[in-house]
Amino acid sequence: MEIKQVDETIYSNMQELSDELPDNSPRYILLSYPLTMESGRLSVPYVMINYLPPTCSSEMRMLYAGAKELMRNQAEVNRIIEMDAAEEIEEIEEKLKGED
Repeated sequence: MEIKQVDETIYSNMQELSDELPDNSPRYILLSYPLTMESGRLSVPYVMINYLPPTCSSEMRMLYAGAKELMRNQAEVNRIIEMDAAEEIEEIEEKLKGED
């Protein structure tokens, strides 16, 4: 098996990214998202989103789960955020602020 980059699209709108995610296929998403914390400090966390919709096959779920740490190490991210619905992508700012 091989992990391949699907495309080189850079999204600046989380709604657009959410709309592009498939309903039945998992994805790893690398995200650098600038946000201002409540303290006024600028933060730009670099995270990996493990998008694993409940409608994907159990075989695909196992493949993605098995390669998650390899992908994390290759991408050199500190944090993985698990998501199972495309709509959750639109709430990423709250997730990042809550875990920072």
